[in-house]
Order: sequence, then C-alpha cells, then structure tokens
Amino acid sequence: MTIEIAGRPIGTAHPPFVIAEMSGNHNQSLDRALAIVEAAAKAGAHAIKLQTYTADTMTLDVRGGSFEINDSDSLWVGKNLHDLYKQAYTPWEWHAPIMKRARELGLICFSSPFDESAVDFLLELNVPAFKIASFENNHLPLIRKAASTGRPLIISTGMASLGELEQAVSTAREAGCEQLSLLKCTSTYPATAENTNISTIPHLKQLFSTEVGLSDHTMGVGVAVASVALGASLIEKHFTLSRADGGVDSAFSLEPVELENLVLETERAWQAVGHVTYGPTAAEQKSLAFRRSIYIASDIKRGEVFTSENLRIVRPGDGLGPFMYNQIIGKTAHRDFIKGEPLKLDSVL
Repeated sequence: MTIEIAGRPIGTAHPPFVIAEMSGNHNQSLDRALAIVEAAAKAGAHAIKLQTYTADTMTLDVRGGSFEINDSDSLWVGKNLHDLYKQAYTPWEWHAPIMKRARELGLICFSSPFDESAVDFLLELNVPAFKIASFENNHLPLIRKAASTGRPLIISTGMASLGELEQAVSTAREAGCEQLSLLKCTSTYPATAENTNISTIPHLKQLFSTEVGLSDHTMGVGVAVASVALGASLIEKHFTLSRADGGVDSAFSLEPVELENLVLETERAWQAVGHVTYGPTAAEQKSLAFRRSIYIASDIKRGEVFTSENLRIVRPGDGLGPFMYNQIIGKTAHRDFIKGEPLKLDSVL
C-alpha cells in the first residue's frame, strides 16, 4: 500500500510523512508565507501544503442566511463566507514563488484544489500530489478531475459517511488514481481529543486498502503521536509562525517548536511500534547480568543445610534462576561455599 510523493515513500515501513498546512496563516503577506515555508523546513517537516481557491470559486457573494456563520462555537462566527474566503485564500500568483522556496529548502510542496480550475492551475505548476479537503470529499467531479491526472491523491474523511467514502474512493480509482491515501479527520476547529476517534485508522486501512493518516485539528501533538501507533503514515497539522499573530487558522495551528516536536515524536512512535517480540532483545543482552539470581548470603560448610538465611535472591544474575530457590532450600551442601558466591547448578546436584 506504500505510495510515493516526489520520490519520498510513504507507508508504515517508513517514518511518518509530516505535512505542515499553511492555509491562511500567511495573513495576506507573501513575505510571511515564505517565512512559514522556511520555518517548516527548519522544524523538519517533510512537506508544506497550500490551499488553492478564490472566494468566487468557493462560494457566492451573497449576504444573509446560510452564507453567514452563526455558530457561536465557531472561530469565524459573525463572518460572511465570501468575506472569510477572501481573507483566507492564497493568491494564485504566490504559488510559484512559494513552491520555488520550498524546493530550495528540500520541502515537498503541494496543494488542495477546491474546484476543477484549481486542478488545471496546479498542473501547470507541476505539483507532485493533490489533497482533497474534508469539505470537498463529496465533490465527486473534483475528485474525478484530480484523480485523472495520475498524481497521488490524498482525501480527508471529515464528516463523510462510510457510503460517501466508498463513493469518493471508487470515483478516484475509476478515474485512474493508483496512489491513494485517506486522512482520518474531525472537521471541527479546534477538534477535541475525545472527538477524534483515531481507532478508525486501522479500520479505514482494512476497508479501502490504502495508506491512512491523520489530518489533525487538536491542540498539541499527543493525538498525532498516538495515531502513529495505530498505523498512521501521514500527519497533517496546520502551521503558523506564532498563534499570537492571529489569522484565520492560527488558534489551532502549531508553532515552530511544536512542529519540530511533532516530527521528532511521531518518528519515535513509529520506531517504537516494531513487531511482536518476547525475551531479551539484542540491546537487552548486557542487562541480563543485572537480573536477580541465587547467591550465597553467608559462609556455608559442607554438610550444612541451605536456608533462607544463607541463600538470597539478589542482583547480579550470575547464579541460578530464582525459580530454583524453593527446590534448593532444605538440601545439604556438598562442599564449602563463601559469601558472595553465585550458586550454580553443578554445586547442588
């Protein structure tokens, strides 16, 4: 199920692929966007992701009704959809310089197209992959268009029912996508750990035979690290230079030190998963010397009886195993023993 983006293999046999999502955290400054790219590279992220849309390709310039965000729990309550997307979008003329800077720093750069015209535009820039956002995973024409390019396709699963996911995956595969991955996602901003349900990750992998990762909107890195233990091979987190600087997504975005920690800890989690094993590992062999074993606790003359006073189960581990202790108590010593001597099997036979 391993996929490859820009020559980088992605799968559970490889360290997690960490994607820093810029979104609208550039705050309409190209200089800040380039600084975000540089900070992501310095933190060790493997990719930086953009979003490619305009307010007009996203929604209608209409006021009132459902075009206004009225949810009091939303970060964007009181905003008009068209105005919000106009504030958050990444100008299309910025894409080329952002991607150029990413390449110079060794970062993979790709984007989420939000309509078919964005796919065409990104193809002109030779993006190595496409990502379908959760809010677009029911947009089958968009999925079909992105999948038909032959580029790897990543689809976020937020809000989608199992039936909708089946439609999305089938559409992508029927359009020719051979490198498909899914991201478990909870489409709340921020999301809570309790509402993230990362146990879905192995289930998604089994159902659709794809690589699966996590698009994570929770605070911190704990959920992302835990997801790796469940088989997540891609981790996407929103990223900003500083939450204090504000911006449409800043409240649930990682800062540079946190992104660096995410890269480090997800790779540690991946290394720790390993395989089922019992007994000492190669690295533990030297530690065997410091397990407990049976030692002579006081001098013993030939013919004396082994007792709990003259035998002890102590460290180090050069004597008989503790499982032999009860079998030896009450037996007669066949020779003299001195305190501190490890008891060996040939000494009691």
